Amino acid sequence: MTMDLVCAWPEIVGERHAKFSRPEKLNWPRRAHDDDPFEPAVLVLACEQIHVLYLQHDTDALVRRINGYFGFTAIHRIKIVQKPLSKPKETGRKEKPATPSLTGEAQRRLASLLEHIEDEALRQVLKRMGQGVFSARSSDI
Repeated sequence: MTMDLVCAWPEIVGERHAKFSRPEKLNWPRRAHDDDPFEPAVLVLACEQIHVLYLQHDTDALVRRINGYFGFTAIHRIKIVQKPLSKPKETGRKEKPATPSLTGEAQRRLASLLEHIEDEALRQVLKRMGQGVFSARSSDI
């Protein structure tokens, strides 16, 4: 499969389908001899969950768009494989989620629980964890 197809995927199929699908491979039919006639390939697409139904509904239009991109009848059908799409790997460090702030009784309760922890690094980790736990509760403790 050409990298051009992968790179141009959102332009070819539109953002609606590009978010939940990606081309996996082109399965070209075997040719017994070099003089055998050309036969179009089957495009294997990975697609996420319920979006398979939407993609399957639009396969005829997608085949025309993909062949239009190539400039010839490169594929004759699409095979859809349902599977989760891996997210592109991010470069650099991920941002930590903001630590929720506490007010009132929950903040005093957490401070009293942490006051006897001598190790500063451990106390800070437990404080962040406690803020998450106390903020997740429906009412302050």
